[in-house]
Amino acid sequence: MTRLVLGSASTGRLSVLRGAGVEPTVIVSDVDEDAVLAAHAGADPADAVAALARAKAEVVAARVPPGLASDCVVIGCDSMLLLRDRLCGKPGTVERARAQWASMAGHSGRLLSGHAAIRLRDGEIAGIETGTDSTTVYFGTPTPDDLDAYLASGEPLGVAGGFTLDGLGGWFVDRIDGDPSNVVGLSLPLLRRLLARLQVSVAAVWAANPPR
Repeated sequence: MTRLVLGSASTGRLSVLRGAGVEPTVIVSDVDEDAVLAAHAGADPADAVAALARAKAEVVAARVPPGLASDCVVIGCDSMLLLRDRLCGKPGTVERARAQWASMAGHSGRLLSGHAAIRLRDGEIAGIETGTDSTTVYFGTPTPDDLDAYLASGEPLGVAGGFTLDGLGGWFVDRIDGDPSNVVGLSLPLLRRLLARLQVSVAAVWAANPPR
């Protein structure tokens, strides 16, 4: 019975899994993202976000309780917006989020989500698979009043690229090309492929992680 462990505090990623019929165990990592990115300076953006995802998954894998580590898959994820060859993470402040929206309003960017899946069997690592998915996001142009209200909500401060698709930010996304779950932060198609490489089927995940 292969349990799924989500190494993320993201409510969006958790909602993607729950909507797909899976109730994972959540163990949050505390990886220094800036340090990981600095170690991969100059790397391809897709490789950089994959490295972040792997770092998170490795930290969480070391914290999985013994009973759960008998057979589980730890999922680590990281998302960033690639805008004009610049990777944009969480703005953190209203000022940075406003500057971010000034750059992307009326334009498009690629939302990159790195994924890492680590299978644990009898407390040992039995396999590691990584990958990155990309979805092109076409942004609308919020009015000044709408942008002020959006920034005041606090939502864009703590999410990759300063926007969401499944929240208030969805008002300002005109369309996307690619997987919508990837924009939320966890690509179900990519995760399915990574699990298959670890010899874990979707049916097995459903059976071992039923909704509560």
